[in-house]
Amino acid sequence: MLEYVVKRMRDMVSDLQDEYVMELFEEIPMGKMLRSKLILQIAPKEESVDICAIIELIHMASLLHDDVIDEADTRRGKASMNAKEGNKSAIMLGDILYSKAFYELSQLPQPLPKIISKAVASLSLGELLDVRLSKSFNTDIQKYLDMIYKKTASLIEASAISAAILANKDAKSYGVYGKNLGLAFQIVDDILDIVSDEKTLGKPALSDFKEGKTTLPYIYLYEALDEEGKEYLKSLFKKELSREERSWLMKAFEKTGALENSKQYAKELGEEALAQLHEDDAKLREIMTALIDRTY
Repeated sequence: MLEYVVKRMRDMVSDLQDEYVMELFEEIPMGKMLRSKLILQIAPKEESVDICAIIELIHMASLLHDDVIDEADTRRGKASMNAKEGNKSAIMLGDILYSKAFYELSQLPQPLPKIISKAVASLSLGELLDVRLSKSFNTDIQKYLDMIYKKTASLIEASAISAAILANKDAKSYGVYGKNLGLAFQIVDDILDIVSDEKTLGKPALSDFKEGKTTLPYIYLYEALDEEGKEYLKSLFKKELSREERSWLMKAFEKTGALENSKQYAKELGEEALAQLHEDDAKLREIMTALIDRTY
């Protein structure tokens, strides 16, 4: 049913009757569509397609803004919108997609607009918190978790809750699943930024640290180092690393087990989420397992 979601997204953007906006929209890669897969698995019905399309437009808009904030040159292996069209066009396109998504959201019955719009507010708060945390080396795991919950997991949680309501299922249980899926997704993403190559990532490896993102593996690494190591790690923050510095960093990750500890944390989140599911939710179990074990 994902093809119907993409078609509905195109229809929504086409309703704006602006050829340039449509042209720009078609240049944006769709990505994994995790939120839509989740919704359609919980509520495999025609009414779910509109919710999927709305949430995917919101997610797409947030990524356009995110790339401007991060000054990113690439997105999913292609030149980012801000790199191709400039920051102003990327920001305005994001605003247009947000606005159209919220118009479509207003047509849905309550409580769906309330649930999703609240998550979008959290998403924006998370983006602002991410910017604030990037100003210095963050060693507080709770601040990191709060940021990734708001920025990533809140919209996935809202997707699961909305789908459960549509399907007359237990919204609380599926909300826990969605929240933990979002948290685990971001943690695995943060691990992959360190262990994967540029071709696989679609962006330069170790780019998070250079951009000022102290993700969970770096926090675990910091906690495991001696005072000299801590100071050296902080000296690498937001820096273009030399070959020797990269080598030190990777050896430190291996020696301390910081990456393995981060992966274990994501697995524990997954196990907690799976405990919420029923026996007939086999596909949701597959989604969680595939997410934890993914390499891209």
